Amino acid sequence: MKYSLLIVFVTTLFSAAWAKPQAAEVPDTVRTGIYINSVHDINFKDKEYTLSVWLWLKYKNKDFDFVKNLEVPQAKSVDKSFSTIDTSDGKVYLLMKLQCVMKDTWAIDNFPFDRQKLRFSIENSQFDSKSLVFVADTLGKHFDPRFTLRGWRIDSLDITTGIKAYETTFGDESLQKPHTEYSNFKFKMVINRDAIGLFWKMFLGMYVAFLIAYMCFYIHTDSIDSRFGLSVGALFAVIGNKYIIDSSLPESTSFTLVDTLHGITLLFILTIIVSTSYTLLLIKREKLDKAKRFDFISAQVLLACYLLLNAYFIYTANQA
Repeated sequence: MKYSLLIVFVTTLFSAAWAKPQAAEVPDTVRTGIYINSVHDINFKDKEYTLSVWLWLKYKNKDFDFVKNLEVPQAKSVDKSFSTIDTSDGKVYLLMKLQCVMKDTWAIDNFPFDRQKLRFSIENSQFDSKSLVFVADTLGKHFDPRFTLRGWRIDSLDITTGIKAYETTFGDESLQKPHTEYSNFKFKMVINRDAIGLFWKMFLGMYVAFLIAYMCFYIHTDSIDSRFGLSVGALFAVIGNKYIIDSSLPESTSFTLVDTLHGITLLFILTIIVSTSYTLLLIKREKLDKAKRFDFISAQVLLACYLLLNAYFIYTANQA
C-alpha cells in the first residue's frame, strides 16, 4: 500500500512537470555602439556615399562571431579595416572600424537646398531575433560635427534598435509561414546642405543669360535684329545650363527646383522675344513712341515678375 501511494505520487509529480508549458527562450542581448568618423564621397548621380565608422559590440555567446557574420543590408561594399576582440570575464568585446559604400535614394526636389536622410543598419546574418537582440549603447557623443561632414550641416542623429521582418523562410521548411525576423541596430542622420555658394555656382550662368535677354529692351529700335539675336542666344544658354546641372543629378519624375527655375527663365526669355516681335510690328506701322513706351513698361513688369517668382520658389525650397 505504501509503495502504491509512492508510485502514484511520483507519477502525478512527473505528469504535472510535463504538463507545464515550456518557458520561452530568451534571446541573448548584444550591446552595440557606434561613432561616425566621416561621411564623404556623396555621389548624387550614382545614388551612393561612403561612411566610415567605429562599431563596438558586447555579448556573451561566442557563436555570434560578428567578425564573420556582420551584415550591413544597405551597403554596396563593406571594408573591415581593423578589428580587435577581448574575451575576458566570459564576455566578448569586439571593436571594429568599417568603411562602407552605402546606397540611398536622394530627395532632390529642392536641390540644392535639399535635406537628406542617411540610414545605416547592421544585422547578424546567422542568428535571427529568437537568438539575439541588439541594445543601443547611447553613452557619449556619436560624431564630431567639425569633421564628420564637409559642406553639410547635421540636423539630428537617431540611434535605435528594432526587428526587421523578411517575408521568406530562406528555405527552412520547418517554418509554418514565410516570415523570418532579424534584430537590427540602426541610425538615421538628417543633414542639410550649405547651399548658397553652390546655388550661385550652378545658376549664375542662367541668370546672366536672362539679363542678356532682358537688356534687349534697352537696345535702340534701329537695331531690332540684334535684339532677336541676343534673345535667341540667351535661350540656348539657359538650355545648356540646365543640361549641365541635370548631368550631375539622378533621374527624377517629379518637377524639381532646378526644373522650376529653368522653366521660368525660358518662359520669360520667350516672352521677351514675343515682346520684341510686337515692338517690331509697331515700328513698321511707324508708331515709334508707342513702341518705346511698350518696351519700357514690358521691361519693368517682366523684371519684377521674374524676381518675385524666383524669390518665392527659392524661399519655399529653403524652408522645406
